[in-house]
Amino acid sequence: MARNAWFETVAEAQRRARKRLPAPVYGALLAGSEKGATYRDNMDAFSELGLAPHVAGLSASRDLSTRVLGMDISLPVIISPTGVQAVDPDGEVAVARAAANRGTIMSLSSFASKPVEEVGAVTDKLNYQVYWQGGRDTIAARLDRARASGATAVTVTLDWSFSYGRDWGSPKIPERLNLKAMIDMAPSAITRPAWLLSFLKRGTLPDLTVPNLVIGSEDAPTFFGAYGEWMTTPPPTWEDLAWLREQWDGPVMLKGITRLDDARRAVDVGMTAISVSNHGGNNLDTTPAAIRLLPDIAAAVGDQVEVLMDGGIRRGSDVAKALALGAKAVMIGRAYLWGLAANGQAGVENVLDLLRSGLDSALLGLGHGSIHDLSPDDLWIPPGFTRSLGAPAE
Repeated sequence: MARNAWFETVAEAQRRARKRLPAPVYGALLAGSEKGATYRDNMDAFSELGLAPHVAGLSASRDLSTRVLGMDISLPVIISPTGVQAVDPDGEVAVARAAANRGTIMSLSSFASKPVEEVGAVTDKLNYQVYWQGGRDTIAARLDRARASGATAVTVTLDWSFSYGRDWGSPKIPERLNLKAMIDMAPSAITRPAWLLSFLKRGTLPDLTVPNLVIGSEDAPTFFGAYGEWMTTPPPTWEDLAWLREQWDGPVMLKGITRLDDARRAVDVGMTAISVSNHGGNNLDTTPAAIRLLPDIAAAVGDQVEVLMDGGIRRGSDVAKALALGAKAVMIGRAYLWGLAANGQAGVENVLDLLRSGLDSALLGLGHGSIHDLSPDDLWIPPGFTRSLGAPAE
């Protein structure tokens, strides 16, 4: 770890993560599909939006709290589900502790490296994420396990089309960390001794299995084994999604919305929340940035469903811009993973603190006492900024 473990921006956390992690591990976090156009646009689009600050009559106190997915949170930033967090020995448990300490929601991926029971034991704000994989009986059994572990909300992620080619090359990740794999990874791991030592001190190695897909006493599948089940499961119909909604008596969010017609269909099948998302640029490349799609989607569904967004959030002002354009909250992925890699649980808390501070500063400058007062009037929106997909032909 760096001598001064605190970092002042998410960009600095990413620089430290790159120095600390073996190249394949860092590359897996960076990801992005094909040319990476969507990955870059997710971030660049926020810089196109300008803030419109006041100079007097500002609010001396600001309220950043809200309620989303049936849970009260202290700031409108929640942890997005990400799979196999092999950047830190405590992985998702460390992230969940950080989220709990900062009063926000932990979303746990079904592809996580830590069991839902362990994560549920350290947070009372648990959102469990599923993919549509396996048959209905299998999915229902996995939801039962999450419910028994304390999850009160569910997210179904559908924004991945298995477009995985990358112009800069995909990282080489072994299916299992056996002797051969360790020999192959030795050159990159040896150059990052702090990362390797953090696991060895625990008497373990990074676990590339996904325990949350286990039903009963079966062995946990490898990440690639689980990925194979997902890829070979027929994609869900809207009727399937209506069935899934019926299996959960709490909030259910559909993650991956980019089109107006899909947003409306999500409302029709009973979803209580949607996330405007392109899987962090890991879906079809050249899909527009999520923030460009957000305003028209939020307007299309109104208050029929909670609207969240994810993709490109790196600072508190990004959060303010998303809320001004119609999001109730945002989800972060890479940002907290950089923090986890840089400084474990404290690094995730550091990231959440930075986003909280930046949002508070934006709210102050914009002259508001609550995040619920943010609106498009607080922004300069350049002509042609937004994108609208799936609108009826005129």
